[in-house]
Amino acid sequence: MNKYKIVLEYDGTNYSGWQAQKNARSIQGALTEAAQKFLDTPVEIQGAGRTDAGVHALGQVAHLETNRKLNCETLRIGLNDLLPAGINILSLENAHPRFHARHSAVSRSYLYLIAGRRTAFGKKYVWWVKDKLHVGKMRQALGVFEGFHDFASFADKRMDKDTSTKVHVEGIELKEFNSMVAIRITGSHFLWKMVRRIVGMTVEAGRGNVTAKDLEQILHTFSDVPARYTAPPSGLFLEKVLYEGDQVAEIQPPIHLT
Repeated sequence: MNKYKIVLEYDGTNYSGWQAQKNARSIQGALTEAAQKFLDTPVEIQGAGRTDAGVHALGQVAHLETNRKLNCETLRIGLNDLLPAGINILSLENAHPRFHARHSAVSRSYLYLIAGRRTAFGKKYVWWVKDKLHVGKMRQALGVFEGFHDFASFADKRMDKDTSTKVHVEGIELKEFNSMVAIRITGSHFLWKMVRRIVGMTVEAGRGNVTAKDLEQILHTFSDVPARYTAPPSGLFLEKVLYEGDQVAEIQPPIHLT
């Protein structure tokens, strides 16, 4: 068998998420369909992380296993020609037989974009918050989440029934760009809706409705409050999947608001 490492970007607006599902459009399903059509043979494709419905990716990673051996650039171009316009393979290379897109990853970074104004062009890729946000209070709130914590209050247990809710958040950054606030969260792994609920509660802190102390309490004692303030999927991007030796670059949002 031959194994390839794929790095791809996608607009998740009209998809049910990364993971293939019956009777639903998925990124994994579209990629598998394109690969089987181009290679004319069954393939196996696994991703580094499962993005939720409507969530985008700037650097999702997948591995493709097939009995066919092709030039990497020929395969990349051939797959892109068959993929929908909202999915694009950025790079494709030969992978070690033991490489696994998910198991070999050491951490993942997500980027969330909050717009401070109505936008004609970026609506699908931001959360427009009409209220004036206090960025200092948002930074204080985000500081609460850094480190190793039990994120039970921020998980969707319907999807993570048998998963530990303890997660190591390695780093959190907030950066302002004109009328936009970008939040990056990096961690070993993330629970279903965890990032969106962290962002939702951070926005509530920016509105002045909760404090960092309130969030500490929610981390230590289970609460269903974060579920009520889940940020919409439109502003969330799987930014980068990191493997041994990788680092994240300075935050550069995929769209700019002036």
